[in-house]
Amino acid sequence: MVPPLRGTLLTCLRIERWADDLSGRSYNTMLERERTAVAAATSLSTADLTGRLADGRAAYQQRFGRTFVIRAEGRDLAEEVTELERRLANDDVAELAEIANQLRGIALVRLRAAYSDQFDAA
Repeated sequence: MVPPLRGTLLTCLRIERWADDLSGRSYNTMLERERTAVAAATSLSTADLTGRLADGRAAYQQRFGRTFVIRAEGRDLAEEVTELERRLANDDVAELAEIANQLRGIALVRLRAAYSDQFDAA
């Protein structure tokens, strides 16, 4: 099999260290390549994810002309990055629906925090 090209790998996941780990190596099967990719992605650092999030937010701002909105409660950094990258493919109508859904979720988290003490005893 032809070794994967770094540039092609970066279109799959824009983290240079990950692409470097996979590029230039020959794999006997697709499964072997996938396992290596998962293993390399499992050890992504906070710096790797923060860089992707920053790049993604800039791309989102450019694409939609507004700030990326997401309910972060209960999500880790990797999940936020995944959601951001998924939502970049939305059209304007779909993204507005996503924003509304995220804002509803944020409101509920804040509502619970503001009033939970009134209902805990009940």
